[in-house]
Amino acid sequence: TTLFRSILPGAMVIFTPLVVGFLFGKNALAGVLAGALVSGVQMAISSSNTGGAWDNAKKYIESGKLGGKHSPPHAAAVIGDTVGDPLKDTSGPSLNILIKLMAIISLVFAGAINEHGGLIVS
Repeated sequence: TTLFRSILPGAMVIFTPLVVGFLFGKNALAGVLAGALVSGVQMAISSSNTGGAWDNAKKYIESGKLGGKHSPPHAAAVIGDTVGDPLKDTSGPSLNILIKLMAIISLVFAGAINEHGGLIVS
């Protein structure tokens, strides 16, 4: 079921540049790509840093600080690390792929969008 849940976000990444380019034109597509780049880079850096911070917090507590292992702060840090590892290892880096995929799809269809794009707004 997890793979099926990935279909809609993947389709949005693939079809957003095409729909925007063909319906609203090349300038709107440039705006979408710029927005995806700026927000994607910020989210990727934030996700990677947050995941690393939670991982380091657990290691800090396990080194004997704040009560060490088997303390309430350690239990909270383990939960934070459980959330932080996917952020650090998958969510942040996958946004890089999202940005590249949107740019490559736009580049592949650039000629067609330039010639036939802007069906709603020209």
